[in-house]
Amino acid sequence: MSAGETAKDHQHAKFGALGGVFTPCTLTILGVIMFLRFGQVVGQAGFWGSIAIVLAAKAITTLTSLSLSAIATNTRVRGGGAYYLISRSLGVEFGGAIGIVFFLAQAISVAMYVIGFTEALVNTFPSLAPSSTWVASVVNLATFACVYVGAGWTIKVQYAILAVLGAALTSFYLGAAGQFSVGVLQENLAPHYLAGENFFSIFALFFPAVTGIMAGANMSGDLKSPAHAIPRGTLGAVAVTALIYLSLACVLAGVRPHQELIANNFVMRDVAAWPILITAGVFAATLSSALGSMMGAPRILQALARDDVFPFLRFFGAASGKSSEPRRAAVLSFVIAQCCVLLGDLNAIAPIITMFFMITYALLNLATFFEAVTKNPSYRPTFRYCHWSLSLLGAVGCLAVMLLINWAWAVGSIVVIAAIYGYIQYREIEARWGDLQGGVVFERARRSLLRLEAMSYHPKNWRPIVLAMSSSAWNRPHLAIYGEWLTAGHGILTLAQVVCGDVEKHAERRESYERALRKFIEKQELLAFPTVVIAPYPSDGIESLVQCHGIGGFKPNTVLIGWPRSEEKAEAFGATLRLLARLRRSIICARLLRDDDDDEPAEGEEEQPRDDAWFVPEGTIDVWWRGMENGELMLLLAHLLNRNPSWRRNPIRVLRIVPNEEAVQEVRGHIANLAADSRIRIEPVVIVAKDPPAVIQQASRNAALLLLGFEAPKEGDEKSFYRRMDELAGGLPRVLFVDSAGGMTLES
Repeated sequence: MSAGETAKDHQHAKFGALGGVFTPCTLTILGVIMFLRFGQVVGQAGFWGSIAIVLAAKAITTLTSLSLSAIATNTRVRGGGAYYLISRSLGVEFGGAIGIVFFLAQAISVAMYVIGFTEALVNTFPSLAPSSTWVASVVNLATFACVYVGAGWTIKVQYAILAVLGAALTSFYLGAAGQFSVGVLQENLAPHYLAGENFFSIFALFFPAVTGIMAGANMSGDLKSPAHAIPRGTLGAVAVTALIYLSLACVLAGVRPHQELIANNFVMRDVAAWPILITAGVFAATLSSALGSMMGAPRILQALARDDVFPFLRFFGAASGKSSEPRRAAVLSFVIAQCCVLLGDLNAIAPIITMFFMITYALLNLATFFEAVTKNPSYRPTFRYCHWSLSLLGAVGCLAVMLLINWAWAVGSIVVIAAIYGYIQYREIEARWGDLQGGVVFERARRSLLRLEAMSYHPKNWRPIVLAMSSSAWNRPHLAIYGEWLTAGHGILTLAQVVCGDVEKHAERRESYERALRKFIEKQELLAFPTVVIAPYPSDGIESLVQCHGIGGFKPNTVLIGWPRSEEKAEAFGATLRLLARLRRSIICARLLRDDDDDEPAEGEEEQPRDDAWFVPEGTIDVWWRGMENGELMLLLAHLLNRNPSWRRNPIRVLRIVPNEEAVQEVRGHIANLAADSRIRIEPVVIVAKDPPAVIQQASRNAALLLLGFEAPKEGDEKSFYRRMDELAGGLPRVLFVDSAGGMTLES
């Protein structure tokens, strides 16, 4: 939970669905576009075109409202509106990106409504025309001053504004009743687009009118019950305003020719029975919309700043007064709105707002889609009328309309979102709240596991799934590091630790051991998973891990284990090797003389990582070949090791001992064919000798690493096996003994 998500944020929440959501949504939707631009929409698009525009816009906002309702009833909604909902679903990256964009959209909307108010004022008082920019600036300043004082009184007076709006519409309908002409309607059925205009450009002009569906959600921190108020208030406002716009399209198309509808921004006032009410309606609607956006924008910025997504915005997260007003954020909102006011072109501002709002809607729909499709048990919305298919349709619809309106603006908006997303991801900001990204990954992994389980296995798809018995990884990191080198980018590594003792006595310690492994993995930047088991004896723990760890196709096929330092441990070690071989697991025994495996930290001493853990010596990677049984896995492991950037300068040699000179050419040719079939670049080395230990130690004395094959000892032969392998390795510092369980082939 973020710093802003405290009980303090809710102690002043007091508005219900009608006052807190329906009224601000309705007033924002029935605003400047309806009074000053909808006549132009009908005049250019025609009756049928304007109906299509209204229905298309309402379809998108209805789908988005359904998604908004579902997601708002699935979580405890705090302040921040759409930003809060998206960030808590899609994660901090999408949340931060959309928070910035949505805040800008709301701030720019203030300018659009202020310009609309100014147009109406100048039309009523023509003497103000030369000073229209100053008038708009004063109105913008007055709007800011109202919000700076506090939002409570603004919401209370909205009922009166709604009454004025209702009176204005009534005046228009009464005036149109005596002027409606079927002939004019028929002339206006078809579109009459001006040069450079088309259906989508007019749609872009109209769409900001219906973006008011977020006006209620933006006030989520001031609602008594957001989960109850947002669905009812938003959907109610969408339905009521849809009927009003459809009726207006029909009436306007029948009362004035298209030329007048296009040219006269105040055609509704000329038609109305009492024109003064239309003027009052314009003033009331535009001012209330400006106030609504000016109230919403700072709250979005405040929530974003409190979440500390962008440290440079932290200043704007402060709250003022008993009602926690976002006054610092309001100042920035005013500055942005004023810059747009100085631009002064309503038609230029509208497409920008359209793109910002539509990409917000698309992500809100996408958030709801992913919440539903991932089948996350935590997704339990009380609003039951939204299906994942509707959310997906809403997201696709938003994206399609963005591209059709203006592909350049659409691509630019997406690039901006992607850039902000990438910046947040690059900074590796960790959210202090849960999101559905884990659910998306889980569902994808679940499906992939089931699909993998259903597929028949082929040696071509063999990958190293290594279970590294790392014990105290902090003190003996080399096994973990070699496991990382052998699997990075190719397989899966699990660092395993067996804690000897009774489960009941050590259950709590198990979690601390696993946390230590996680800390080691994070510190060393390994791509690995930790696991800890408690067992009476090490062999029992290894047996449990090998049999039970992993799922489906991700069960370990290779066990990486350290080579014992003394012959006294040979018997138990040999028994472990037999067990692993019997369980059909490949075995890698790492004999790393520079890794002090027997050094345990003193009681209470903090374990520290070895400084030389990632050291890669110069020299070759030597594979001592004795046949395909173990040789295939050894050569493949050498290849995987060589794929690591730090090992690429270490060439691979395949060495074989033969008893006489006659066999040299034949064996060399065999190794060359092996290289061709396996597509691995190797250097063949054939040595004539009868003393393998001496030859191995002499030929590989400068090697960075050598791999030797072995077979698990039979019962009773453990010590002689240990001595034999130890004699082969001699004093060489880095040796991997390999016993292959099969499952792979070099030719695949």
